Order: sequence, then C-alpha cells, then structure tokens
Amino acid sequence: MDFKEDFYKILFEGIREGLILVDINGIIVDLNKPANSMFGYENDELIGKNIDQLVPAAKRSSHSKQRKQYSHHPTTRLMGAALKLDGVKKNGEEFPVQVSLNPFKDTDGEDYVVTLISDITERRENEMKLAKLRESLEQKVKERTEELRESERLYKSIARNFPSGIICIFDRDYKYQFAEGQGLYELNIETSDLIGLDYLERIDEEARGHVKHELDLAFEGKSRDFEVYVGGRTYRINAVPLPDESGNVDRILVVEQNISAQKEVAKRLEETLNQERELTEMKSRFVSMASHEFRTPLTTVNSSASLIKKHLEKGSYDRILKHAERIKNAVHNLNSILNDFLSFEKLEAGKVNANFSEVNVTELLFETFDEMVDITKEKQKIVYEGPDNLILETDGQLLKNTVLNILSNAVKYSFEDGKIIVGVKEDEHKVVISIQDFGVGIPEADQKNLFTRFFRAGNVTNIQGTGLGLNIVLRYLDLLDGVISFESKEGEGTTFFITLQK
Repeated sequence: MDFKEDFYKILFEGIREGLILVDINGIIVDLNKPANSMFGYENDELIGKNIDQLVPAAKRSSHSKQRKQYSHHPTTRLMGAALKLDGVKKNGEEFPVQVSLNPFKDTDGEDYVVTLISDITERRENEMKLAKLRESLEQKVKERTEELRESERLYKSIARNFPSGIICIFDRDYKYQFAEGQGLYELNIETSDLIGLDYLERIDEEARGHVKHELDLAFEGKSRDFEVYVGGRTYRINAVPLPDESGNVDRILVVEQNISAQKEVAKRLEETLNQERELTEMKSRFVSMASHEFRTPLTTVNSSASLIKKHLEKGSYDRILKHAERIKNAVHNLNSILNDFLSFEKLEAGKVNANFSEVNVTELLFETFDEMVDITKEKQKIVYEGPDNLILETDGQLLKNTVLNILSNAVKYSFEDGKIIVGVKEDEHKVVISIQDFGVGIPEADQKNLFTRFFRAGNVTNIQGTGLGLNIVLRYLDLLDGVISFESKEGEGTTFFITLQK
C-alpha cells in the first residue's frame, strides 16, 4: 500500500502538465508543482481555493455555471482544442490553456475531478503566426487569382468579340477546353454548354472524317487551313498546334470563321455572271430566231398580196380567196410569235402574278376550243372527255393561256385529219387536264430539253415556232402551284398532263 502511494506521488509530481484535483464543489484538494508554477503560486497556496480563481475575472461567472452543470453529469472531456480557453496567473496575467477533465470516485464514494492543464502559449503563438502566414498566402493567391482572372477576362473579351466566328481550344480527344466568339451568340450557344463536349459530334457526318483528318495533322504539329460545311453554314477553319515546354502537342487552337455570307456573295456573283452569259446567248438566239420566224410570214404576206393584185386584174377570184387565207394564217403566226415574246418578257421581269378565284374549268376549256377554230386544220377535231361542271380555285386567265399554248402545239404538230382529245379527271386532292394528239411526237433524245427556252425538237424545225411556248407554260404553272408532265413517242403522238391542286 505504501509502495502504491509512493508510486502515485511520483507519478503525480512527475507529469509536466499542471494536475489539479478538485472536489464536486470545485474546491482544490491537491495540485502538483507544475500547476503551482504555471499559475504563479507557492506550494499549497491554492489548496482549499475554488478553481474559478484560476479563470479570468470576466469569465468566472459563466465558468462557475458551466462547472455546476458539469457536476451533475461528469464525463471525461477535453477542452481548449477547438474552444479557446484562458487561465489567469496570480499576478493577473492571462495565458491560453488546454484543459482535460477526468471524473472519479474515491474509496468512500466521494466525487472528484482530476483537471489536467497545459499551457499552450507557444502553440497559440505558432497558430497565430500560421494564421498570419496563411492570411498572407491567401492574399497573394487572391491577388494572383485576380490577375489571372483579369487576363482571362481580357482574352475572353478578345475572343468573345471575334467577328462571325469562334476561337476554341481542343484536347487530344477533340473536347472543348475553351470556346468564345460572336459565332456562338449567333447560334444561341453559351460557352458553358460546350466545355467538355466532343467537337466532332457537332460536325455533319459527311464532313466529320475530313475535319478529323485535318485536326489530326494539327496535333502532329502542322498548321491547317480548310473549309467545312456545318449546320447550313460554311466555316473557314484554321487549326494551330499548341506545344508544351517539351514540344508535345496535347492541345490545338482552332479558329472558326463563318464565311457563309462571303460564299453567298460569291455564289450570287457567279449566278449573275452566268445569267449575263445566258442573257447574251439568249439575245443572240432571239435575234437569229426572230429574223427567221418573222421573215417567213412576212414573205408569205408580201408574195400573196402581189399575187392577189395579179389575180384581181385577171378576175381569178377563187385564187384570191386562197391567198387571202394564206395572209390570214401568216398574220396569225406573227401574232403568236409576238404573244410568246411579250409573255416571256413579262415573266422575266416578274410582272405576272396569279389571282386566284373560283373558275368553271369546263366552261374555260370550251371557250379555248372556240378560240382554236381559226387555226385548226380542215379535218382536225377537238374532243372533250370530262365532267360537265368542274369548279376550281385558280387563275382563269393563266390556266386558259396554258391550255391554249399546248392546244396550239397539238394542232400545229398533228396531221390534217388528226384528232385531239382533251380530258379532265379529278379526285379529292387534284385536277388533271390531259391534252392528247396523234401527231409527229417528240424524239426521245430531245425530250429532256423540251421545256428549255428557244428549244425546238429536231423533227419540227420546218414548222414555225419560237421555242418559248412550253417554257412559258412551265412558268405559268409555277404561279398556279401546278406541274406539267408528258408522254410521247415519235411518229405516234404526245400527251401533256396539267396537274392542279385543289
């Protein structure tokens, strides 16, 4: 027993930290020399004193309350590690401490608390130094971060205002690391929407292989300059390698510039040049064709007028009627040529518009047949096969001109005793007007050019015509939202089909 008491005494005095034994009321029962030394007291000067005396005056009241609450439920507790605690020396000097509370009962069942106290002044000073150092480093980091942000803002501002294009940086997986430029805002795309996405997935599939090949060359260290078509737009792309300090290329800078407007301007210039060439060729063909087409009827009129005068002097009245008919036909041919030229000129100038209204198609066709009487050959017949009363929303005049033009060709290219069948069929969606003749037909080699301006099939060059009629018909039907098609076999005849939507 004496050995144990000696052992505990040695242990009690040998601990470097202050060790204070207090009863349940906070009265100091015993303490070791380090505790006396820590608080500036001599020997047993603190025994019998309340431990609140070692707490700064400003905190004694709250400490007393906390101590009393602790006495009701005493537990082992470490204090001052996270919570800052201060002790006060005999001379009034305050210093930081860390306290460990360890409750126990003696053999008589009395409650005591062993208070282990450490002076952590040096640790607190080091913490303050560390805090100041951390604050200094944080300030430097903040300043450096702000500098970097300012640089980033500058670069982004430059990139964001890059006109009609996008400045990007890609890694080796073709994923966006940076993207800015007015081109993004034109597409309503935010920069944040692209970062980390695969660039190649935005490229149209048919162009993806070409773009990947070019970017792969950039990753090999070669600058690239090429064009690509994406999303209905044409971009000029410059790809530049971005080597690191070791010369390895893990990223590339890609500048996309939208050149769609320039391409469109170039396309329009090319179209304008082609139109100019075509117009020049058309004028040349027109002069050649007009001189020929006008010369024939005018020659007929001139020669028949001279012969009428001679037959009149001789009293050969039957021959006069024959030449008068020839003059009439020649004048009609001249009118047809002039009408074609005038219609073509108006269409070219955009002066022809469709005015839709309810039209009785059956009545319109019969009016057209009446107008064809003067030009049909003696034994030719126009046969109608269709409904008696068909109403359609269309432009009656344009439709009539279309039918007249095709009927005129049917009459012109049919034989003397030929029959022309005009048929009409309808369903709930459309009306189809067919005009069938049994004349010379159209050679298969010429059929692909049939609606071209000034084109005439090789087997009718001896028959008068401007080569404009079917082109005019095609353009009339465009205005009527209709289409035209045909079936033909040389020597057997031709059938044209005019399809109009209801």
